[in-house]
Amino acid sequence: MLDHADATINELPVDAPGHVPWWPRPDVNLFNIVLHVLQDTTRHAGHADILREQLDGWSGLKAEYEEQIDTAARETYRAKIQQAARAAAGGSS
Repeated sequence: MLDHADATINELPVDAPGHVPWWPRPDVNLFNIVLHVLQDTTRHAGHADILREQLDGWSGLKAEYEEQIDTAARETYRAKIQQAARAAAGGSS
C-alpha cells in the first residue's frame, strides 16, 4: 500500500483529480488527499501520545526532555481555561 501511495505522489501533479465517494465533497485533487492523510495521521499520533502520557505519567518529546506530569498544575490550568470559556460564552466565572 505504501508503494502505491509513494508512486501516486511521485508520478502525479498535486492538482491531479481524485474522487473519494464517502467525503462530503467527493471530487478533490491529490493535494487535498495528501493533506487529509497528514492531518489524520497527526491527530491519531496526538491521541496516542495522550494515552502514553496517561499510562506512564511522563510528558516530553525525547527522553532527555521528559518531565513528570504535574497533575496539580495541569488541573489549575484546566480550571483557568474552563473559566475563560464560561466567561466568553456569557456564563458566570
